Amino acid sequence: MSDAAIFVLVVGGLFVLRFILATVFFFCILPDGDRCINCDAPTLRVQRVFWHKFVPWLRPSWCYHCGWHGLLRTGPLTPVDTTVTPKPPSPPSPSVQAKQRP
Repeated sequence: MSDAAIFVLVVGGLFVLRFILATVFFFCILPDGDRCINCDAPTLRVQRVFWHKFVPWLRPSWCYHCGWHGLLRTGPLTPVDTTVTPKPPSPPSPSVQAKQRP
């Protein structure tokens, strides 16, 4: 094998290895679950056929609190609080009470 072919294989191999290591590193720093990276609020899952078919371990998400959108790893979801507690009626303001008096 010539020196040029060996050089091309080594440099090409290092380039591919760098791409693979960067991909694995960025995958590992993606948080798992459904919490926003910016404000730590639960995010909504955005249904994208492409992402779900080709990379099912990633979850396209959108945060309705801060507007962030991006990819998260699939993981545990935040439980939704379904209990509804009625709010006590607030007393009317003094200006409303003054208007109601005859």
